[in-house]
Amino acid sequence: MDLSGIISIAGMSGLFKVIAQTKNGLIVESLIDKKRVQAFSTHKISALEDVSIYSTADDVPLKDVFQKIFDKEKGGACIDHKSSEADLKKYFKAAFPEYDEERVYVSDIKKVLNWYNSLQKDGLLDKKEEAADTDKPKVKAPSADVKGATKTVKDTGSKSVKTASAKVKVQGVRKSGVA
Repeated sequence: MDLSGIISIAGMSGLFKVIAQTKNGLIVESLIDKKRVQAFSTHKISALEDVSIYSTADDVPLKDVFQKIFDKEKGGACIDHKSSEADLKKYFKAAFPEYDEERVYVSDIKKVLNWYNSLQKDGLLDKKEEAADTDKPKVKAPSADVKGATKTVKDTGSKSVKTASAKVKVQGVRKSGVA
């Protein structure tokens, strides 16, 4: 379950997929209607991979909560987030029994279940086995003697610059701090 690139924006309904980064924010695509809009840096943006739920022991990442709901429903949709409060609490307790009932409010449960159903509807909750680092092919870095290789040169008190010919180009800084 990969939640990278999926965000929630305060004041906008639904979840969004990050398409590109701009000078002033992000270009995102709604998972509901597939429309692209710009999310400015002044918006309150929450990445789903950074969200966690209070539990009796420690905070649990949202990815793990989604995994528990996914396992409970065998990959299907969960209860509607517009159900009664008692039904929502009962369902969430059955899916995630160790959640902290005092700090997780019904509004939080509604949000989690709504997000789960949105992601499940779009097929973004498929079980995917993450490959171990040892299975990834090793990429050989270009050597310095290759013509056209890029090389970064660092010099104390100077700005390092990447150059295509690997020649050193540095910009000096005066000791007074004024350039």
